[in-house]
Amino acid sequence: MIPVNRRRFLAMTLSLPAVASAAVNTPTYTSSPDLIETLLTRAHVPRHSNELWVLVDDQEAALSVFRGNELVERFAPISLGRSGAKTQRTRGGNVTPLGEFRINRFNYESQWRIFMGVDYPTPPHARMALEKGIYSQTDYENYFDYYRRNGYPPQNTALGGAIGIHGLGSADPDIHGRHHWTQGCVAVTNAQIDRLAELVSVGIRVVIR
Repeated sequence: MIPVNRRRFLAMTLSLPAVASAAVNTPTYTSSPDLIETLLTRAHVPRHSNELWVLVDDQEAALSVFRGNELVERFAPISLGRSGAKTQRTRGGNVTPLGEFRINRFNYESQWRIFMGVDYPTPPHARMALEKGIYSQTDYENYFDYYRRNGYPPQNTALGGAIGIHGLGSADPDIHGRHHWTQGCVAVTNAQIDRLAELVSVGIRVVIR
């Protein structure tokens, strides 16, 4: 992996022009609109006409797979976190994080049949945590240090981790059909997770809104 300094990494993540300087300077943030909500206003736009991507819609309780703007498959109802879906979550809050993610791992031996992990918390989530006082400056810097060393975000900070899309395993399908029941993940039925695993792969973009 090519080392990337924090400013350049965050600029790439936010689709902003990358800074030319290689120095890592400590940014100073002022009060601003919700960063994740701002990013979500354009997240539903395909990166290119043939992009395969996933949309999780909280209001519709549905997961849709698209090829560009064309719907490939839709699964509903799905289950999200017991405490709803929000732009900022903290460890143990049972909230599904809203935002734009990438699938970064598959676990075919999960208790939930198949688990597709996503790269939460993303750099924008870390930036919001700093602005809101959830992360200290040290926490924020440690987040990026970990990400650079390992290629994925830390899973044991105040923002929590282990977020992904999974099946029911041995969970009750009736409860799944009536209530949001997860600790923050997106849950579909076992048959649906099997089908989804046929459609997507590591690197696929996942928008949760």
